[in-house]
Amino acid sequence: MYSPYPRHAHNRFKLLVDGDRFIPAMLTAISSARFYILLEMYLCASGQLMDRFIDALCRARKRKVHVCVLLDDFGSLNLSLHDRHRLLAAGVKLRFFNPIRIGPLQRNLCRDHRKLLIADGQTGFIGGAGLTDDFDPWSEPQDWWHDLMLEIHGDCLVDLQKEFARLWNHSGADKSTLPKFQKPDVYEFGTGGAQVLVQHRHRGQILATLIHRIRQAQQRVLISVAYFVPPRVLSFALRHAAKKGVEVRLILPGPKTDHDFARYAGRRHYGRLLRAGVRIHEYQPRFTHVKLYVCDDWVSLGSANLDHWTLRWNEEANLGIEDVNTLESCLETFRTDLAESKEITLDQWQSRSRWVRLQEWFWGLLSDWLARHNYRRGLRNPRRNPPRDWRD
Repeated sequence: MYSPYPRHAHNRFKLLVDGDRFIPAMLTAISSARFYILLEMYLCASGQLMDRFIDALCRARKRKVHVCVLLDDFGSLNLSLHDRHRLLAAGVKLRFFNPIRIGPLQRNLCRDHRKLLIADGQTGFIGGAGLTDDFDPWSEPQDWWHDLMLEIHGDCLVDLQKEFARLWNHSGADKSTLPKFQKPDVYEFGTGGAQVLVQHRHRGQILATLIHRIRQAQQRVLISVAYFVPPRVLSFALRHAAKKGVEVRLILPGPKTDHDFARYAGRRHYGRLLRAGVRIHEYQPRFTHVKLYVCDDWVSLGSANLDHWTLRWNEEANLGIEDVNTLESCLETFRTDLAESKEITLDQWQSRSRWVRLQEWFWGLLSDWLARHNYRRGLRNPRRNPPRDWRD
């Protein structure tokens, strides 16, 4: 039986906004590692950014650093065989979560959507970004994706390492390949409280905690998320909070998105939310891939969106944080994004075209059917085939 991770009091955080800040910080952590590196990613694709990370990981192996890389099999389909062999040739331990197989759809829906990097148990990163050129301002100077990563120092890294080990062991038969984990030097760090929150087939902790915080909020509920197709319980919680006078604001993708169907499926929920007093803003400059939740003085940041895949099938990891400095950084980022967003009013929403309404109806209907049908058939079960390492 799964039990939630406890709240840890000794942590320090640094919010890194966009790839021009978090990419150099992550590469620095890899270059500074002395004992081991744990890297877990969903989106990975060969390109300029992946080359930089592969080079850094290969240099770490030359320093005799133990490197374990866990990638989602579907999310890394665009990682070339050449790049995979470069990692293996350098001595990197490489595994893929839930390899895609021909057969029933339910075997392939469960994905590892988490984004984690941990170096020596002392420095960690969690957030929403992947290792594709889309997140790299140097590779995509015009349309790079807007995202956040959180740099972590402190004792919550112990639980993040346990989570990495859980999926690593699920994805391969040989458990001896993991290094001996180190505990953070807690005395060097701050007093920020944090709890590791996970979402998987045994536990819907991220959604449950978010709904609890929304219900308890007295001042504000601020959500910035890339994919928003809320279940009824979340939609009701947001509407109820707005009706009782809490400031409820959503920042969601505008016309620039990587999945139009997800945007239209989510927009079908705008009407009820707007009538309840929820304020909805669509981000305009680029695609926003952020996953940030603020309820009063509590912050959650990580990999979890608010859609059917996140809430029913994916492996996800967030941090729930109570820290003044992190709160202020997140509020500043939210305000900056708000200034670059277009607010959708109820009048504008009601005057949208028939073509837009038709797309919302169709994709919303398909999304609801898929969720109900597959959930009844138990698609959150793990794949039935035994775990294995990646082979040629």
